[in-house]
Amino acid sequence: MKKQAGIALLVLLCGGIGWYLLGQGDSPLEQRQGARETPVNVVTPRLGNVEDRVNAVATTAARDEIIVTSEVDARVLRLHFSEGQQVKAGQLLVELDSRQAQAELRVAEAQLRDARTKFDRASRLQSGQSISRADVDELDSAVQVGEARVQSARTMLENHTIKAPFDGVIGIREISQGAFLRAGDRISTLDSISPIELVFSVPERFISQLEAGQQVEARSDAFMGQTFTGEVTELGTRVDPISRSLQIRAAIENNEGRLRPGQFMSVSLRFRERETLLVPEEALLTQGNEQYVFVVVGDNEVERRTLHLGVRLPGEAEVLRGLNADDRVVITGQTRLSAGDRVELLDDPDARVTVRDGQRAEG
Repeated sequence: MKKQAGIALLVLLCGGIGWYLLGQGDSPLEQRQGARETPVNVVTPRLGNVEDRVNAVATTAARDEIIVTSEVDARVLRLHFSEGQQVKAGQLLVELDSRQAQAELRVAEAQLRDARTKFDRASRLQSGQSISRADVDELDSAVQVGEARVQSARTMLENHTIKAPFDGVIGIREISQGAFLRAGDRISTLDSISPIELVFSVPERFISQLEAGQQVEARSDAFMGQTFTGEVTELGTRVDPISRSLQIRAAIENNEGRLRPGQFMSVSLRFRERETLLVPEEALLTQGNEQYVFVVVGDNEVERRTLHLGVRLPGEAEVLRGLNADDRVVITGQTRLSAGDRVELLDDPDARVTVRDGQRAEG
């Protein structure tokens, strides 16, 4: 009896093991047969035109600017300007007391006349051998010295009238009529602000696209909602080795004089349009510094593609590298995917978000 019970137990044990192994052998097949394909929507990248823009911080500057000062020590006789006045080049701004300078000019002119008279007499006597050549040369030198003194005295006299060297706007007056000025004392400022200049920097990667005449748009917090337009006038000759940027100067019309030197402005510089591949923003996934999409290939499997992106538009991004024009890019359900997964392609026009002419539209 014990032997028969042992045999029966052994048969049952072998049957159980066989049934278990048979079940395990079928499991992977059943799992493969029962695995679901992830439903997704796909689009192909579109060809579109993009316009590169560079946004920068700018400072306004006068095209020409000086501090109006005196070159001589003298008393202010008359002021011929008012604060904020538009003046023309050559216009008289300040008249200084020039009586001393006039007297010194008359003295220099009298000395010159005397030197010329002596030289002329000596030149006539030299022909009769009554005077040496050395004496004549000395008198000639005296004439030249006298001419230089007259020129110096005339310059000193001219410095007693201060004129505008260029068209511009006079700033705040810092002296009063009757005040005594020392050479170098500050009288006011003169700025040429029509047009006014914008000074800003552009990253070096845009150097190949920069040229004089490109349009710029500028905005200021002082004039909310208003855009000032102008064009690039000068490109720097050196790239800053620290910021790796190139300095740019642009001119903006300022006929009404609202913009002033030293203001902070935000600038947008526009480059030429170009045709490029665009992919919807909703297709993009991010992992660390990497941006990627899933692309359907072969027998409805997906592969992961790392992208190099360029300009961002409303709802779209420029693809520099990583996609072809005929690739099928997943735009829904991609957060549940891994490389190699199989997908079911849906035909759902409402899932696609397109952008045309900068406007987002469904369908």
